[in-house]
Amino acid sequence: MVDAIHDAMHRPLRDLRISVTDKCNFRCTYCMPAEIFGPDYPFLPQAKLLSYEEITRLTRIFTTLGVKKIRITGGEPLMRRDLPTLVKMISQVDGIEDIAMTTNGSLLAQHALSLKEAGLHRVTVSLDSLDAERFGQINGRGFPVASVLKGIDAAVQAGLKVKINMVVQRGVNDEDILPMARYFRERGHILRFIEYMDVGNSNGWKLDQVVPSRELVERIHAEMPLEPIDPNYYGEVASRYRYQGTETEIGLISSVTQAFCSTCTRARLSAEGHLYTCLFASSGTDLRDPLRSGLGDAELAAMIREVWTRREDRYSEIRLSHTPELADRKKVEMSHIGG
Repeated sequence: MVDAIHDAMHRPLRDLRISVTDKCNFRCTYCMPAEIFGPDYPFLPQAKLLSYEEITRLTRIFTTLGVKKIRITGGEPLMRRDLPTLVKMISQVDGIEDIAMTTNGSLLAQHALSLKEAGLHRVTVSLDSLDAERFGQINGRGFPVASVLKGIDAAVQAGLKVKINMVVQRGVNDEDILPMARYFRERGHILRFIEYMDVGNSNGWKLDQVVPSRELVERIHAEMPLEPIDPNYYGEVASRYRYQGTETEIGLISSVTQAFCSTCTRARLSAEGHLYTCLFASSGTDLRDPLRSGLGDAELAAMIREVWTRREDRYSEIRLSHTPELADRKKVEMSHIGG
């Protein structure tokens, strides 16, 4: 059993989120707005992306420092060719207990079975509305909601565990809270509501667009009574509730109003191989160039250990009291490091 390293606030390293591409076929307004991520946006060339062999090697090194869970993300990870190959390679790394993926679901129907067969355990699908017109506006490309629902069904049929994430924005899709809750309650899927966050530098975030989780719970509870349930594990980001009389859950990810920095166990590896210790970080540590220059596993592990043990990130805890100072802080785009 590997003892996890701990940061300066005594938080263990347990989870590694790996972005495999910075590209996405959606242009969601809160992540990759089309007016910024347009046809001429300089996405990373293939040569700058970590290869699957490099990702697997780094994963193996991270396990020696305590990582047990991997989440594959993007951009849209299914835009990276032959992704099941990477999943299979990671599944063969000793010490990895769980492999998950976050996706917009648009390409999931054609890949769900091969991903499951390769060793993927779970998938989280981002879906912000069941209304076709509104969903098309939010994703910025007019993608049909039916294709995402088809992907969810295919994932279930393949034997993957499925969760759905909904980013809620006041005045944009808050009228979809109850329709989403009803739909996924009926199907027994866990739906998680995410408070709209100031990720990256491009989404024009304002505090008054946030629908606090307590309001979400009140709205749902008034129609479908809820009861709180305990976390599954240390560091779980979502507060959990169950519909009374059922085993079906919802989750609330409350980065803005109920920050969970104090138990954050997640490191992030960007598409170009930079290590970030916070979703809201301004800079990362380059692991790709040292890896490609021939640095050994022990030396790379020492680099990662040095970064993590100095980690003091708690952006969400200080956001509300320091919003003016943080407003102009440059942050890495979420399309580089995933959610």
